[in-house]
Amino acid sequence: MLRSWLFACSLVLGLYSCTDSLAPEFTEIEATAVFRDSISIRAIAAVNDSTVWFAANNGKIGVIEGQIPKLASVSYQDSLLAFRSIARTKDAVFVLSIGNPAVLYKIGVEGTNPTFIEDVYTETHPKVFYDAMAFWDDQHGIAMGDPTDGCLSVILTTDGGDSWTKVPCDRLPATEEGEAAFAASNSNIAVFGNSAWLVSGGKRARVFKTTDRGQTWKVYETPIIEGQAMTGIYSVAFQDAKNGIIFGGNWDAKEDNGGNKAITTDGGKTWNLISDQAGPGYRSCVRYLPNTKGQGIVAVGIPGVSYSNDGGESWVELTKESYYNIQFVNDSTAFASGYGKIDKLIFK
Repeated sequence: MLRSWLFACSLVLGLYSCTDSLAPEFTEIEATAVFRDSISIRAIAAVNDSTVWFAANNGKIGVIEGQIPKLASVSYQDSLLAFRSIARTKDAVFVLSIGNPAVLYKIGVEGTNPTFIEDVYTETHPKVFYDAMAFWDDQHGIAMGDPTDGCLSVILTTDGGDSWTKVPCDRLPATEEGEAAFAASNSNIAVFGNSAWLVSGGKRARVFKTTDRGQTWKVYETPIIEGQAMTGIYSVAFQDAKNGIIFGGNWDAKEDNGGNKAITTDGGKTWNLISDQAGPGYRSCVRYLPNTKGQGIVAVGIPGVSYSNDGGESWVELTKESYYNIQFVNDSTAFASGYGKIDKLIFK
């Protein structure tokens, strides 16, 4: 009997341990106010359980240690920029504005002390609108935005963010009329290994994938709701190179919970709906709970924070508080941002 049990465990070891098959059964959240201001904060980058960077509208960027903020207002040609993308490396923080012109800034840091700020990329186009940014490592990064010339806007850096190059459309799959992306939470991009996944919405809801840090691309269909201006995929997360989740819905019908969440087990080539017509409706950001082997998933939106401890098959609502974005620093602590606020969340 013991030998049979050990053999059974070895078969499932790649998925999760025999003694810890599910993530914790959280039932509540303890929220502590970290920062308050009358701005829209859609981009956050957590450093540890007491420190978080953010980028917002009205040119506001900053870092909060404990509850002590260091803030700056950034303008370009006398205009305050609206930021919805942020990323961190060991020695720098990057923020990217959404509109025309789109401006990407590199902020040098020592600890949490800014040492310089410089614009490292600028793009001018009537349709320019950047949505999200991420780094594979301290040298290689990617940002994505809406189409300007028939394909998603994708820019890459290979020198730690000192310079950025836009990928030409002949190296990217074509987008369809009315297909774009949502700058809701800086989570239109997921990266793992040398791969990146970008997600779209509107008339089409698809996943664009590279396995060589942006040199070549493929696009894959999904079952997520599409066809209207505010339908589609709002967020993507990957647990490893094979297992990922996409989440979204319809901003104009936030309670609708059909066709708004799906998972992949083959790296994004195929997607299957989960908890269809059940669980949460529209959500703007989805994250895997650390150290749960893909079983713990948190999705936030307007309104509510939803949690699954079984890989997305079933969900509980932990609070009706609204957030745009969430970032975990360990398996029970996260920072979450929304309109006018950043909170520290303890999951219990």
